Amino acid sequence: MEIRELTIADYPKIIDLWSRAGLPFKPNGRDSKLAISKEIEAHHDFFLGAFENERLIGTVILSCDLRKGWINRLAVDVHHRNRGIAKALINESERVLKKQGVHIFCSLVESSNLPSQKLFEKCGYSKDNNIIYFSKRDSYNV
Repeated sequence: MEIRELTIADYPKIIDLWSRAGLPFKPNGRDSKLAISKEIEAHHDFFLGAFENERLIGTVILSCDLRKGWINRLAVDVHHRNRGIAKALINESERVLKKQGVHIFCSLVESSNLPSQKLFEKCGYSKDNNIIYFSKRDSYNV
């Protein structure tokens, strides 16, 4: 397995992987080719893919506000799970974020996604039950 930066040329593979992995996405909004293209252009090192024999088997998208780094869109193909791929993507995410000067790493995980919660706990993350997430969206597609 090789972890490397994704490019916009990988977009069809990314969308296909997210579908296979059961990750919800918004192809007409924040996950559109145009939106992803702009993000990759701004922060190419924040888009990582795990490849095996040139097949995309895992993804992660990072973001940061220079205080906290966020691990987003962590997905692994269902046929490649439980092989350490997600853990490797988390480790590489932390390495990339540290290069930006970030030393607090975060991820939002849905309450029903117990496998992801267990994964982050195994990677040294602690669950905070005191935080309630708020969001405001300009449109449904964002």
